[in-house]
Amino acid sequence: MLSVRGLTKRYGERAALKGLDLELRPGQFTALLGPNGAGKSTLFQVLTGLFAADEGDVEVAGHSLRHGTAAALRHIGVVFQQISLDLDLSIRRNLMFQADLQGLPRKLAAERIAAGCARLGVDADLDRKVRELSGGNRRKVELVRAILHQPAVLLMDEATVGLDPKSRHDLIAALREDIRERGVTVLWATHLVEEAEQADRVLVLHKGQLLADGTPAEVTAALGKPTLEQGFIARTSAEGAPRAATAS
Repeated sequence: MLSVRGLTKRYGERAALKGLDLELRPGQFTALLGPNGAGKSTLFQVLTGLFAADEGDVEVAGHSLRHGTAAALRHIGVVFQQISLDLDLSIRRNLMFQADLQGLPRKLAAERIAAGCARLGVDADLDRKVRELSGGNRRKVELVRAILHQPAVLLMDEATVGLDPKSRHDLIAALREDIRERGVTVLWATHLVEEAEQADRVLVLHKGQLLADGTPAEVTAALGKPTLEQGFIARTSAEGAPRAATAS
């Protein structure tokens, strides 16, 4: 569903991504685990068309991001690390604006907004301004917005930063439900090991390269420590980025 081949992105002399290769299957919840500066946000900015890669290409649902940008982006939904809602608009107006951008008919948009907000428990606040909401509820609105057009791939960039444990739990539970119902492919960027441990698959990114790829248990074994957290700290604290350890 999402294929990345030879992806390289440089800022001057520094390469934030170095020939990155990965493929994600439908219905898979993949955690992209990496320390600050690993290249996670750069990867997401390339995947969403905000930055152009210097080398390599991305395919989303069979569409090349380089050669068919609009077609590829139609299959992507994204929740960025920074809140990107209009704080002075209501939940309903924020979501309807997004639906208009996606070209959804108004009736269908209203149905999806109502259903999405009810599922995440923010339906009672549809006409409240976003600035009046808690951080957790703002994130829930962003998730509703990201899936309004029912994308095949959902990108979550450090989406739980600053949230309390219940809000984090609710957000992940909602993603799991969407995976079960529609088979959406989720790529969840995080630096929190506890979140990565809940994923179907873990990719460990360090200095723009993959260190390990597999289930949480397989990656723990590949990193050579008793726990995923210990292995992650040990490998990402060391100098250099050794070749990826991919579980068989």
